[in-house]
Amino acid sequence: MLEVTNLDVRYGAIHAIRGVSLSVPEGMVVTLIGANGAGKTTILRTLSGLLRATGGGVRFLGDEITGLPSHQIVKRGLVHIPEGRIVFANMSVLENLELGAYLRRDREVKSDLERVFVLFPRLKERIHQSAGTLSGGEQQMLAIGRGLMSRPRFLLMDEPSLGLAPLLVQGIFEIVREIHRQGTTILLVEQNAHMALQVADFAYVLESGHIVMSGPAAEIAQDPRVRDAYLGGA
Repeated sequence: MLEVTNLDVRYGAIHAIRGVSLSVPEGMVVTLIGANGAGKTTILRTLSGLLRATGGGVRFLGDEITGLPSHQIVKRGLVHIPEGRIVFANMSVLENLELGAYLRRDREVKSDLERVFVLFPRLKERIHQSAGTLSGGEQQMLAIGRGLMSRPRFLLMDEPSLGLAPLLVQGIFEIVREIHRQGTTILLVEQNAHMALQVADFAYVLESGHIVMSGPAAEIAQDPRVRDAYLGGA
């Protein structure tokens, strides 16, 4: 469904991403794990058109999307839920969700809104509340819900558990599983490698801008190098 080939990204003289190749088959959850600064977010931002690749290519559903503007990528069904719960603080929960459907012209926006409220009943309770007054966990729910309102075929999820209490982390990963069960393919970037490897089918390990390991998530989770570096030797 998504094919990345020899992707290079530079920030001036800094070679942030070096020849990264990865693929995400339809219907799977694939995770990209690595330390802070490894380049995980840079990859997602490049895939969604927020950054320009300096080399390599990205194909989605067989079509080249390298260099397309973000709104054109969203129209094709590839949607990015960014790191850091970036919501429109002065707008209501409903207005944030409606913005997620901004590019849509179909008649099923209302039914998708109800789907979001089934996944996140808390958002329905706060439908007219300003997004900036929500808790961190509620803002993460809103960011995910807004992404779903674009009716994605493929989700890029960047650090959905970042900064959340352990109890909320478990709930967010249950939502990731449910979104997948409902038919959405997911590329997940996550600092919590233990949870990411539990939810994923396949995993890539990124170090200093390049892939150093890949394989079925269950096998990667048992690799001694991964256990020592990312799972606390557990």
